[in-house]
Formats: sequence, structure tokens, C-alpha cells
Amino acid sequence: METGRPNLFFVGLMGAGKTTVGRTVARRLHYPFFDSDHELEAHCGVRIPVIFEHEGEEGFRDREAAMIRELTGRSGIVLATGGGAVLRPENRELLKSRGTVVYLRASPHDLWLRTRHDRNRPLLQTEDPKGKLEALYGARDPLYREVADFIIETGKPSVAQLANMVLMQLEMAGFRIDTAAASDQPANDTHS
Repeated sequence: METGRPNLFFVGLMGAGKTTVGRTVARRLHYPFFDSDHELEAHCGVRIPVIFEHEGEEGFRDREAAMIRELTGRSGIVLATGGGAVLRPENRELLKSRGTVVYLRASPHDLWLRTRHDRNRPLLQTEDPKGKLEALYGARDPLYREVADFIIETGKPSVAQLANMVLMQLEMAGFRIDTAAASDQPANDTHS
């Protein structure tokens, strides 16, 4: 792994706000922003539903693990992970050991409201997407908590408020921010 500026990783279920909040925090920190799902799509040249269709969830998870390994090996980034990135123990270990992890937590009902019209979420293409979200939450919440350095509830606050909450938690936790180095590099969010 590169050494230098610390990393910040966002975990949580689909629709929790990892990409939106992560991008905002990255801009404020002057860190490059990456979304592991978007990076995977760019690397493969196809959307995630196509990967699921051709390789199944296991094939997708293999590709996701390789992308997590690559991205967490960088230094001074903000990374929004896919909702299922925590399913594999090796991903959880990489996230915990290579950065500060923020769990953006939302209730299954809020997640359903945010994702109910999104057709780019293969796991929700079922007869009962709300029930699926509840099941995913039940299975994954303990894993998110396992890797999280802190948890931010995403219910009512705006994106700006959530970003402020994250930054405040980072400051209180002693997250080392090299503002001089960060100012030398423009925020790079072209990766998403």
C-alpha cells in the first residue's frame, strides 16, 4: 500500500448516500474520490447488471474484491464501496486495515424510498424489493458495524449536513489531514 495521506472509506447499503456524501467529503478534504462500483464498471466496460447477468453474484463479488484490493492500496483517497463489499472477510480486513471506515446507516424503509425506481440495482429486481432491503439490512448491518470506525445516521440530514457530521467525526477521531498537500492537488472526482 502507498503511504502518505490517510484513506476514508464509506460503507452501507445501496441508497445510503455513500457516493453522494463521499464525493462531498472528498471535495472538502481535497482528496480524490472513487466509487468502487463505478470503477468496476469502467474497468469491465459494462454496467453491473450485465456482470450479474453473465457471471452471477459470485462472479461480480470476485471482481469487486479485486477492485477493493486495488483501490484500498492507494493513499489519500475517499472511497464509496458497493453495498455488498463487506460480505467477504478479505474485503472487511482491507477496509479496516487501510483506512478510516464510515458506516452510513439508513433504515430499510428510507433505503426503499431512495432506491425503488432505480433499475441499476440487480438485487432489488424482485417481487418484493422492500422485503429484500430488509433482509439485506438484517444480514449486512452487523458486518458494516464490524468494520466501522463510526456510524452516521442518514435519515433526515441534508448531504451538506451529513458531510459536516462526517468531517466533525474525523476531526474528533484525529484523522490526519495534510491540508498543505491536499491544497496542492485539486479534488478529483472524475472517477465516478
